[in-house]
Amino acid sequence: MTPHILTRTLDRSATIFLIIVAAVGILLPLSNLLFPEGSALHVPTYLMALFGKYVCYALLALSIDLIWGYCGILSLGHGAFFALGGYAMGMYLMRQIGPRGVYGNPVLPDFMVFLNYQSLPWYWYGFDMFWFAALMVIVVPGLLAFGFGWLAFRSRVTGVYLSIITQAMTYALLLAFFRNDFGFGGNNGLTDFKDILGFNVQADGARAALFALSCLALALGFLICRAVVTSKLGKVLIAIRDAESRTRFLGYRVESYKLFVFTLSACMAGVAGALYVPQVGIINPGEFAPGNSIEAVIWVAVGGRGTLIGAALGAVVVNYAKTVFTSGPLAPYWLFMLGALFILVTLLLPKGIIGTFNAWWEPWKTKRDNANAESAAREDGVIEPKMAE
Repeated sequence: MTPHILTRTLDRSATIFLIIVAAVGILLPLSNLLFPEGSALHVPTYLMALFGKYVCYALLALSIDLIWGYCGILSLGHGAFFALGGYAMGMYLMRQIGPRGVYGNPVLPDFMVFLNYQSLPWYWYGFDMFWFAALMVIVVPGLLAFGFGWLAFRSRVTGVYLSIITQAMTYALLLAFFRNDFGFGGNNGLTDFKDILGFNVQADGARAALFALSCLALALGFLICRAVVTSKLGKVLIAIRDAESRTRFLGYRVESYKLFVFTLSACMAGVAGALYVPQVGIINPGEFAPGNSIEAVIWVAVGGRGTLIGAALGAVVVNYAKTVFTSGPLAPYWLFMLGALFILVTLLLPKGIIGTFNAWWEPWKTKRDNANAESAAREDGVIEPKMAE
């Protein structure tokens, strides 16, 4: 059974993608740790942290493509699940500071001392243990997605209306986390991290390990998504995407399928956020901004909706372009360029980069295979060569 599942899940393109992710996840940390700084093969630590951020964004894009590309659920609030996973990891990192903070309080983070907190809020209990924080990275986004999806899908909210209320959800969380009395650092968020699992989070070795873990999470997330979309469950999801009312008429509990995949997608986004925070060194309410969720949808559209590989590629390409253009004189115009990119992709490449490539490659591949089969048949004397008219 297991070999059959792996064979069905891993086609040629998926295998190539996993090989590339594995190679990047191994070679970049090794080049950072083994080669001296003056070497041409040395990858600077700041670049590895930047690439690690791209990998986390790729995992977030995968989670969006799973629900949008295969189930037709356009979520404009997935940044909320990403941010919640990031806050769960940030709370653990804040508890690891201990007496090394500015105010030297062994229990309360610096912002709580500054705001005259007398004791640690109850919802911070347990975050001094890594296993508990890692569990909350998945449980908190998953519970929010399950509760939100249960209410929305049972009410049969679909289409643009569902997109609007997901955007409202993340905006409500943005306003809540901005409050100083909410217990999450207010506008400044959580920062000044020191250790993770006893290792200095700023050390080269820790950075390399975090990057490798991000690549591993991306590979595992891709495998999970492929296992879902290539199974019978995936066929039902595609049927829901293309004709939800007909699928419901055939007896399928559409709400249950949508709720499952929406919750799974939120958990993946939470893991991406948790890996993102120690690499960038901060998490604040700005991550809940609706614009971030919309930008993530653009990554998927640029790479190719419903391809998985395209979603990851789109996240890397768009964010690399953002890094390049926002560090020069074009920085004030980046949002205009992003909007123009989305419009051009919609008009000229409606299937995205990978989708357009597949649309060109598949007919050519079929034609080539037919020609090879016909040539082999002639050589074996199975068919007579066609006579010229």
